[in-house]
Amino acid sequence: MSTDDHARTATRDASLAEAVALRGAGHREEARDRLVALAERLPDDAEVAYQTAWAHDVLGLEAEAVPYYERALAARTAHGGLTSEDRRGALLGLGSTYRTLGRYEAAVATLRRGTEEFPEDGALRAFLAMALYNTGEHHDAVRLLLRLLAETSDDPHVRQYHEAIAHYAEDLDRIG
Repeated sequence: MSTDDHARTATRDASLAEAVALRGAGHREEARDRLVALAERLPDDAEVAYQTAWAHDVLGLEAEAVPYYERALAARTAHGGLTSEDRRGALLGLGSTYRTLGRYEAAVATLRRGTEEFPEDGALRAFLAMALYNTGEHHDAVRLLLRLLAETSDDPHVRQYHEAIAHYAEDLDRIG
């Protein structure tokens, strides 16, 4: 990597860190402005796109967040694309945003992809259940939530009936 490349990377990293720190400090509008400008300069940078999407989401600007989430998930850049944790967050963010916008089929597809890539993530499964509900797939939504409840609840009463809940989650219509 040349000296110029190192300088550009350092500038990018510093600019990104400053914008994320601003968002964390509650200066959301300023963070969004900086991230939008950075995303314009670096349109193929997955991490910048993801952080820009997130900046829009926290301001309730879901429709504006979508293209940044999509760009973040599609990008493969010199920075290696998204980390696994950021990819998980981008899939959850995009799926949830699609759902909020009433784009339920896109939400289900995105969140299914997320649960396939990150099957241990309960938040992805919970948001998928909500999107399934919105598409009229009530049976699958309840089954998914019951499985999640049986697997993750610390409630002693739920733990007591863990096997029964898990069993009935597989066939909610079973009689006897």
